[in-house]
Amino acid sequence: MSTNEAPVRAPSFLLAVAPLLITTVLLMVQFFVFQDFTPHVPLALGIVICGLFAMARGMRWSVIEESMLKVVRVGLPAIFILMCVGMLISAWIVSGTVPTLIHFGFGYLSAGSFLVVTCLICSLISLMTGTSWGTVGTVGLALMGVGEGLGVPAYLTGGALVSGAFFGDKMSPLSETTNLTPAVCGTDLWSHIRGMMATTVPAMLVALCLYAWIGSGYEGSLGAAGNVEQIRVAIEQHYQVGLVTLLPAVAVVVLGMLRAPALPVMFTGILLACALAVFQQGIELKTLSTVLHSGHVSQTGVEAVDKLLSKGGIMSMTWVITLTLFALGFVGALEAYGTLDAIRRKLDQIIKGRFGLVLGSQASVLGVGTLIGDVYTSLVLPGQLLKDKYRAMGYKPTTLSRSIEDCGTLCSPLIPWNMGGAFVSSAIGVPTVLYAPVAFACWLSPLFGLLWAALGWFMPRIDADEAVQAPEETGAEVAEWGTGR
Repeated sequence: MSTNEAPVRAPSFLLAVAPLLITTVLLMVQFFVFQDFTPHVPLALGIVICGLFAMARGMRWSVIEESMLKVVRVGLPAIFILMCVGMLISAWIVSGTVPTLIHFGFGYLSAGSFLVVTCLICSLISLMTGTSWGTVGTVGLALMGVGEGLGVPAYLTGGALVSGAFFGDKMSPLSETTNLTPAVCGTDLWSHIRGMMATTVPAMLVALCLYAWIGSGYEGSLGAAGNVEQIRVAIEQHYQVGLVTLLPAVAVVVLGMLRAPALPVMFTGILLACALAVFQQGIELKTLSTVLHSGHVSQTGVEAVDKLLSKGGIMSMTWVITLTLFALGFVGALEAYGTLDAIRRKLDQIIKGRFGLVLGSQASVLGVGTLIGDVYTSLVLPGQLLKDKYRAMGYKPTTLSRSIEDCGTLCSPLIPWNMGGAFVSSAIGVPTVLYAPVAFACWLSPLFGLLWAALGWFMPRIDADEAVQAPEETGAEVAEWGTGR
């Protein structure tokens, strides 16, 4: 943050958190009184309120604005990825990639094994590509169609694919959140991934067992054959299906495994899909441009297919993108005013023991994710607030980074107004409140984190060499992320 010519005295704790509390009230009114789960306007008002509090204490608006822009830069890579995901979804539909995946899926999947296989497929694709959003919007969308045909309820399919996609995202070295979190907390990528295995692996194993048990109740379900045939016929009549249409998916997976950057990988998938749409499906260039911008509108005449395949486009991402901008701007305003410093000092006084340290970490992430609705903010803020506390108590930062991703990455699709929940609900057409309870891997992982904290397991201590390292050195990478460099 830039400094004024005359230093501004830090506000008291109550004054420091007042803008945050007022904005929380506005959000609660919006959600529970107006029954409107769109936090954009309350967050915009939160920026105004924070600015008024800051200027009342003698701070210039230019200082607040500079802090806002600095934090917004952190989210710019995610915004570009979101726009590419929107184009990727619509391109993969009109190219026949998603319809082909649905068509082939009916031949190889049964209702009884469907939930387990869905979770595993989505986890592998997300692990290889590093994007949960891309997995949900493409392969996940296809699996929603297969589940529809097999007679599996949409909310169960949604829970299984969300568990798999966000598990893979969390554990992938290609994921931007998996790279951002250790940088914020002062550790390295591979130590962070190894640390997450203690909570993520048992959560995933339990989730797979639950999906196998639930899926067994749908084995040989009556009426599925009619749904499958109707969807198959509709796809065959309106799309050219075949192995060649899977080329974009294969290219994205291969490039992801080769650790290519996310944006070039997505652009490759989009361009290949566009070529197939023109030369394989007979789509005109003018129509293709409209589809990439505004999304595809399916007109097969079969309601289940049309609802499923009317998706995508850059404009479909505007809800999440604008939420990200408002959320990060609000955090920047709070940082300039001194709210974050005040909360950091208060946490220092409250957190004493091992369990409280992990519980405080998780509560901070969930609080930010619920209040502000932005995934990246919920990863960055708790890391900045608590990394020195972990060091002071003698614990390695891998426990902090694990706790942050347990509740930040995995719980973001479980909150309706969070950018994760908003995207998933929009992409698969299932309300967040319906699939969240059965997205077992997402909410079991934080519970395992609390269990290990209570038992004192999987919480490595700082050794002698690390203890002499200055906190400023471990935070060097944080400055890089914070300034958008």
